[in-house]
Amino acid sequence: MADDVDRPREQHVEFWSAPRLLNRVRDYRSKRSQSLMLLSSVRGYRSSWLVGDLMAGLTLLAIAVPEQLATARLAGMPPITGFYAFIAGTVMFALLGSNAQMSVGADSTIAPLFAVGVAAVVSVHSPDYVALVGILAVMVGVIIAAVGLLRLGWVAEFLSAPIITGFLGGVAVIIVVHQVPDLLGLPAGSGSTLHRVGVAVSELHLINGWTLGIGIGVFAIVFLAERVDGRLPAALIGLIGSTILVATVNLHAEGVVVVGELMHAAPKPGLHGLTWSALTSLAPIAGVVALVIVSQTAATTRAFAGHGSHKVNVNRDFLGVGAGNIVAGLVGAFPVDASPPRTAAVVAAAGRTQLTGLAAAGVLVLLIPAAALLEDLPVATLAAILIFIAARILRIHDLIDIARYDRVEFGLALITLLTVALVGVEQGIGVAVALAIVDRARLSARPRLHVLGRIPSTTSWVPLSGTEPAIEVPGVLVVLFATPLWYANATNFRTEMNAAIRSSSHPPKLVVLDAMGMTDLDYTGSKALGQLLHQLDSSGVSFAMARASSTVRSSLARSGLLARIGANRLFASVGEAVESLGPGDPGDDDPTAGRTGAPL
Repeated sequence: MADDVDRPREQHVEFWSAPRLLNRVRDYRSKRSQSLMLLSSVRGYRSSWLVGDLMAGLTLLAIAVPEQLATARLAGMPPITGFYAFIAGTVMFALLGSNAQMSVGADSTIAPLFAVGVAAVVSVHSPDYVALVGILAVMVGVIIAAVGLLRLGWVAEFLSAPIITGFLGGVAVIIVVHQVPDLLGLPAGSGSTLHRVGVAVSELHLINGWTLGIGIGVFAIVFLAERVDGRLPAALIGLIGSTILVATVNLHAEGVVVVGELMHAAPKPGLHGLTWSALTSLAPIAGVVALVIVSQTAATTRAFAGHGSHKVNVNRDFLGVGAGNIVAGLVGAFPVDASPPRTAAVVAAAGRTQLTGLAAAGVLVLLIPAAALLEDLPVATLAAILIFIAARILRIHDLIDIARYDRVEFGLALITLLTVALVGVEQGIGVAVALAIVDRARLSARPRLHVLGRIPSTTSWVPLSGTEPAIEVPGVLVVLFATPLWYANATNFRTEMNAAIRSSSHPPKLVVLDAMGMTDLDYTGSKALGQLLHQLDSSGVSFAMARASSTVRSSLARSGLLARIGANRLFASVGEAVESLGPGDPGDDDPTAGRTGAPL
């Protein structure tokens, strides 16, 4: 006996012995070091990948140069800061991120968000604007990095696909409306979207033909190249070609507006104008921008998770994007985001690791001293590129699919789109989140009650409204309520039950509630169930439950319903309940008699 008692103790001591503890510590450190490893995408790098990564880097560079310049202008920032943003985002994500091919940098999705938000605090033309945008980038970066460190990426799931589609559609409208004056050669507008549209319409007689021709030409080049091969550097070709055209033909004299001194008003590194007042005024904007970045980063990570040679970790990607925002703010740039189009371009160009992005960023660093060569770049070119990007953001096909699938969800998408476009980005995000919560509450409060029938010659029970042939057992009503029964849907549960009883082809003598999927039963739900039991008792109808979970059984016990129903009327399956208690069975009068099935 002593040996029997001591043997487990010896095994216990052996399990926690010094060698085993040492091995566990080593395993933990190994896993920890892997999770914190820098440049994880180049771990185990093969020389055969180098040419492909470098070529993909050139493709990425050709796409990024015009896009970053255009996005910087959309953000109300000096064009050169677009290069700073791309370099900061790319380098920091390569160091800390996990996705081997994700591209991070200036992004046209978030540029209107913070531009409009910061402009509400200080004028775009104020010298404090650039400083506040830098502070905002750092704040956004801290929030996103915290999301990654605390594993809070699930917050992005609060925005459903239809609402995200509507939100992006609203952003696309804002981009187009803001760029139309530059495309037409009109004075820049201000104010709300509707006001800008009204001003542009009233000034159509001032259209500059050369400016409009350049814009249409660049848009046509990008559009046609996208149709032929998305890897063609059409935007870069349009940028270089239009710059040469303006310089050689001297279109300045024809009123064509150009970017001018790219280094003009370029901010100094560091945080300037950092005050408590600035932080409090920027905090709501930072929260909105961070939420959008988290959503887009998570979507990009998941969309391209299977294309790299390394396992991705969305929380590490949040950390990498967050660090990119912090550094971008510190070098005088603006918030950065993961870019689905650029990431797709890297994948299409056969880039395997973050060396692709680092190569593009390295070449861009070398090109910054030569940025003065782009002083003659017409703003119409950047406007055309941004309008093309906006056309891709506005997912018309998705909106059509949503409308075909469900009118309510299409309504949510449309309300979000109009709110973002006509009222404001921050208000649009607030409406989007509120609509998502209300929509989910609506669905939870109005779940469908399914009446089940038995498939002939089997013990399987399926909804009568389904495609499988099923029949009702005379005198038996079997219903499935596959959702928690709680205060929001308790009244609907009673209504649905009464409707099912009334519409039954035979007056029921037994009601069986299939509780599969009823993961919870709160106090209000227990009251609704108790009222149903009282109603059935008054009509002489028996009641049983099938497949009730331990959580539901515990709730039934606390509410006193378990004693009222009877523990012997909780069955492991619908078939057992019907066989034991169905009309004509021995169990009609005595629920314990003749029962062949065992209760839960």
